[in-house]
Amino acid sequence: MKNIVLFASGGGSNAEKIMEYFGKKDEFNVVGLFTNNPNAGAINRAKSYNVPVFVFNREELNGDFVLKNVQNLNPDVIVLAGFLWKFPSNIIAQYPDKVVNIHPALLPKYGGKGMYGIHVHTAVLENKEEETGITIHYVNDNYDEGNIIFQATVKVSDCTTPQEVASRVLALEHEHFPRVIEEFLSK
Repeated sequence: MKNIVLFASGGGSNAEKIMEYFGKKDEFNVVGLFTNNPNAGAINRAKSYNVPVFVFNREELNGDFVLKNVQNLNPDVIVLAGFLWKFPSNIIAQYPDKVVNIHPALLPKYGGKGMYGIHVHTAVLENKEEETGITIHYVNDNYDEGNIIFQATVKVSDCTTPQEVASRVLALEHEHFPRVIEEFLSK
């Protein structure tokens, strides 16, 4: 059995797609969802899949609380599915090459601190990009600089709002993220 731990800060649609996907597979188990947001939509999504939820503050993330709870779950991969805080070095060091993130752009473009969600899509539109996409990458000590695992693209030259771009990118995320995680775990 391969254990998957999720981190999410918001609505949790990617987390839900991952829970749904792996809920149909006997050899994988989503064992916990961690969130920094006590009002995150991801909480109810996790509860509907009977996935334990851990809510924490910044001090608990950067101290031992989150690390110890993650260790208790014995993860084979830690997946950041819309987690907005900088991921702590102590967890990255404990799980080298086992922490992955999804970014809503084609890194190295539109990455770094402050480049998340609608901010990314607005920048893509303002720069008149023909295409954008998703990047699934390893997490290191710097925002969006870990080695790339997978990228997929989508045309956005006909989009007129950041929300249109966001919708196309989210469709890519839902299509590819669970499958790429499975491939990662099957290596």
